[in-house]
Amino acid sequence: VVPPINTYKIIHQSKKSLARTGRITTPHGTIDTPAFVAVGTNAALKAIDFAKADDAGQQLIFSNTYHLLLQPGPRIIRDAGGIHKFTGREKPFITDSGGFQVFSLAYGSVKESLESGGELKRSNRKVIQSAKKRNDKCHWRSDVTGENAVTVTEDHVIFKSYRDGAKVTLTPESSIQAQKDIGADIIIPLDELPPHHIDRDSLAASVERSHRWEARSLMEHLKDSRERKQAIFSVIHGGTDVELRTKSLEYLTSLPWDGYAIGGSLGNGRDELKQLLWWMMPLFNENGRRDKCRHLLGIADLESVKNAVIHGVDSMDSSYPTKLARHGTLMTKEGLIRIKRGKHAKSYGIKIDEGCECLTCAHYDRAYLCHLFKANELLGLELATQHNIYFMNQLMSQMRIDILNGN
Repeated sequence: VVPPINTYKIIHQSKKSLARTGRITTPHGTIDTPAFVAVGTNAALKAIDFAKADDAGQQLIFSNTYHLLLQPGPRIIRDAGGIHKFTGREKPFITDSGGFQVFSLAYGSVKESLESGGELKRSNRKVIQSAKKRNDKCHWRSDVTGENAVTVTEDHVIFKSYRDGAKVTLTPESSIQAQKDIGADIIIPLDELPPHHIDRDSLAASVERSHRWEARSLMEHLKDSRERKQAIFSVIHGGTDVELRTKSLEYLTSLPWDGYAIGGSLGNGRDELKQLLWWMMPLFNENGRRDKCRHLLGIADLESVKNAVIHGVDSMDSSYPTKLARHGTLMTKEGLIRIKRGKHAKSYGIKIDEGCECLTCAHYDRAYLCHLFKANELLGLELATQHNIYFMNQLMSQMRIDILNGN
């Protein structure tokens, strides 16, 4: 048995639900759980720097290997001394394998973002068109998405870079090596991401392939895991199929991972996710699985966060709070506020959220935030993001207190 590198310790188990508090110890600091993990796709949070996010209580940052593989490249980050030195943030990072974004080129979030003018594209279409007329290179390409965008074999997956169209081959081993060069505290093995509408036979084949890829990833990781001091979490698959998800959980938890991530298709909407967690999470308390961290991949809207914590999830990552902020939606204890609405134009002296102690609420009112968004001032994005990150971390802090107090 290989002992875990980054340790997880249960602090308190609720007697009313599966909720628990705990602490993850990494070479770059501790993470109190349950925890919200902010997504910094390109080793950067959008509209705010790490120092201000850390001041807002952010413990762990999630960055994407797919994007860092294409720009600036893992070797650039390695030669800088790793992601902590590269970014100037000496707190914990987690990276994924790149698989989610690769398979999303064929269907899902990356495809939708590229095709709909999302954040992988330049927001101003006129800039794109004028760049094309000048034969300038845009930072995205329109020929890298769709059914033929990704080629999957038993050995590897091949995709095209959205930056220049170059073909890129990703294997379980090369994904692990890229993440070791990046140097995050927690890394994720390569897996296949099928869509939620896939037929059962195809889903079963995908789960088996993910198991083989994850086993290869683990073997590659263990070659020098002691030297690197990185933890690795498995990714439990199976969609919403009870038999396949249970099989995946039982197989992967039999291997020496440092923690468990819950991934793959998590259902079509919150209700299916809630049902999935309801029957699956109790399995993590059986057969010696209880003492390792459980991370929910890509889900952190408010309703899902509360449901996940009740069912024993320790951490969850999402771009939801920061994306909301960039679109002028602010999180409060009373619900979401669309700050661009005219009714806020004269909300003089009214905080975004009464009682909030974030830097934004300490210095600015709703009227000023409304003006900044109406005027398309970049400062508005920063102040809104600062608030939403603070809100999420305060929410998680209060949840930890409530669990400890038996509420």
